[in-house]
Amino acid sequence: MNASSAAAVVAASMIGAGVYTTSGFTLGDLGQPHLVIAAWGIGGVIAICGALCYGALAQQFTESGGEYLFLARAIHPAAGMMAGWVSLLAGFTGAMAFAATTFESYVRGVGMELLDGLPDRSIAIGLVVLAAVVHSLGLKRGTRIQNGVVLVKLVLIGLFLLIALSTFSTWQGAMPASVDSQPGDAATSPGETGWAFALVFANALTWISLSYSGFNAAVYLTDEIEQPTRNVPRAMVGGTVAVAALYLMLNIVFVYAPPASEVVGRPDVATSAAEAVGRQIQSRGSDWGTLVGPLVRIAILSGLGTSVLALMQTGPRVYQKMAADRLLPRWLAGRTGDGQMVGGPHESLPTIWIQAILAIVVICISTLREQLDYLGFTLSICAALCGSLVFFFRNHGVYPVRVRGYPLVPAIYVLGTLGIATLTAIRVPMQAAVGLGTLGVGIVAYLGSRFVWGSRAFGDR
Repeated sequence: MNASSAAAVVAASMIGAGVYTTSGFTLGDLGQPHLVIAAWGIGGVIAICGALCYGALAQQFTESGGEYLFLARAIHPAAGMMAGWVSLLAGFTGAMAFAATTFESYVRGVGMELLDGLPDRSIAIGLVVLAAVVHSLGLKRGTRIQNGVVLVKLVLIGLFLLIALSTFSTWQGAMPASVDSQPGDAATSPGETGWAFALVFANALTWISLSYSGFNAAVYLTDEIEQPTRNVPRAMVGGTVAVAALYLMLNIVFVYAPPASEVVGRPDVATSAAEAVGRQIQSRGSDWGTLVGPLVRIAILSGLGTSVLALMQTGPRVYQKMAADRLLPRWLAGRTGDGQMVGGPHESLPTIWIQAILAIVVICISTLREQLDYLGFTLSICAALCGSLVFFFRNHGVYPVRVRGYPLVPAIYVLGTLGIATLTAIRVPMQAAVGLGTLGVGIVAYLGSRFVWGSRAFGDR
């Protein structure tokens, strides 16, 4: 896999359900469009700092495995197992279920009578199965298909932004209450203040951080990327900067183009914004406005589809690495006796279908908002732990890890993610408790793996 394909994986992992769903909830909580944009900007800065930290770690750990590999080598196999378990239940399974569930909500929004007859959640499950089939064909074929869909997605998003910006003078989201809104609309309500506002803002950042969480996707495929010490950091940093800029532009349209009453609290904020842009174009006497909604819906569906594809590609690589270290059953490793990757198109077939089954289970038992809170909190804790490794290596000289902007860059990433997680735990303690329970289960799973499979992970060798 070359650098451009690695960057495509990063973009596909990031541009998924989050950017198309969270701003409606965020606007409802924060009360003002400019606060929503500020939250997305802060989330972007934290993600870019994270990409720099992960890029520095990837230059030293030139194997696939992501957080599992970093923590297992640096701290202890139990820490690696904890991170791997978080990846298993949240990072890939939960995120995939979230993207697939959102995909179904947008598909059903088309209003086709044929779709109404399908069982609830069947479309989301079908997308997960399709992604598993695509990547069961092999890395090269799956990557080609994914790259093609990512290109289509980016072209469509760019076209939508150009059309939306052409209607800037008629945007309605920031109009005064006397012109546009009804009493109580989020865009004109004063909202929370002080400590209450800090909790609400942190919760919004938790959701937004989920949209940025795919910035580290390349570290899960390090073994399969050409010249990884150079290309993995470049793919992560370049991809994250580009996606952060795209997110800001999209969300400016989402919260300013339509009236606030049409997007507050809605999970389909993108289509609401597109419909508003279409009406504004039609008001000028042009019939092209009718095409804006379908254009955006296709862009959203392709984005969600590639998100599921990317997660299905990267997740199984973590489980393979864990199995190779005997933290999971050995038959999941897809490796020969000397530890080398087995060739052929089905090298990770068991892990791909286990990943698919787990995602389908989550689709069947949870809602979108529950998935947002749980995923954002759990992934923030694990990501902050990995980011702190930069300080550990710098102070102890175990590995020559060097990060641009040290110590400010890693401090922003670690403190930012920990701060978001802490304030969110105060606001939604139940979801935080489930997230902490996931971390605890990872430790228990490590102890069980030692007993059942005779773990020989990095720290035990």
